[in-house]
Amino acid sequence: MSRIAVLGSGAWGTAIALSLDRRGGHQVSLWSHNEEEARQIAAARENVLFLPGFAIPASVAVTADFAAVREAEILVSVIPSQFLRPTFTRLRPHLRQGQIVVSATKGVEDHSFLRMTEVIATHLAEAAIDPAGLLLPPLSLPIGAFSGPSFALEVAQGQPTAVTVAFDDPAIAARIQQEFSSETLRLYTSTDIIGVELGGALKNVIAIAAGVAAGVGLGYNSAAALITRGIAEITRLAVACGGCRDTLAGLSGAGDLVLTCTGSLSRNRTVGQALGQGRKLPEILESLGGKVAEGVRTTRAALGLARRYGIEMPITEQMGLILDEGRDPREAIKELMLRPGKDEV
Repeated sequence: MSRIAVLGSGAWGTAIALSLDRRGGHQVSLWSHNEEEARQIAAARENVLFLPGFAIPASVAVTADFAAVREAEILVSVIPSQFLRPTFTRLRPHLRQGQIVVSATKGVEDHSFLRMTEVIATHLAEAAIDPAGLLLPPLSLPIGAFSGPSFALEVAQGQPTAVTVAFDDPAIAARIQQEFSSETLRLYTSTDIIGVELGGALKNVIAIAAGVAAGVGLGYNSAAALITRGIAEITRLAVACGGCRDTLAGLSGAGDLVLTCTGSLSRNRTVGQALGQGRKLPEILESLGGKVAEGVRTTRAALGLARRYGIEMPITEQMGLILDEGRDPREAIKELMLRPGKDEV
């Protein structure tokens, strides 16, 4: 039996905890950074705010106690990108050698352009002070990425889902595959952490674009074009950053992109659709009720990475103008259509 702590009590974290518990053979904790939130979920045995309608079994411990973090063998980080750094600053004194960290957050930090596994690694590389006041040396823990086409609601429902888990060490990836796989969740392994993370993060930007197209009333032709050209620019950037082209044709690339661009459960597509209908970004984000659309921040990070590596990302550039400068969505689409003609490959 493995002790697994899921860090982050949003919809995705709750769904992963439910999937692991349903599999059996584990001691699962759902850890929240907020004590009051943890108490409310534990009392209701349901995540009323982020994933209503799903009973959380008594076998899943819901807690804000750092003991759950210290005692876990496997840590699954599902903390939104904007809160990852401050949360791991708090968690760092409670981490220990021998743990495995699985990052399931699909984002890129918007000011440093670091992937989530890189943000976590920066905290592990620093010394820390433990609760007793003792100096803790830097940690060297395996950190991997978990990504693929996976709406939290459907994972919670137990609908068949396939994702990719990537670690530098294939043996650790194989262990997570064995520990997490069930009759409703199938894991494929990879050693391409960069490709898996960037595929999962950058597809959110294209999903906003797909939502914009739907919001202004465009049809299936436009959606297909956006998805196809979207995977092209995601692949260009991921490969420039060190990822593998084949990864972007897999579950964590094309698979996740298609889901997020076409599925009505996609928050990023929902944000884009509202923008296409003329609503303003602050109002749209407020209406999400605390849920996070990672693509908004990832757009800025993607553009920063593109500038760093000299990569052309026309769809992402137009999304940046819509999100940050209030550009009219119809003008952005017109700009994309009037770009100079090119070879496809």
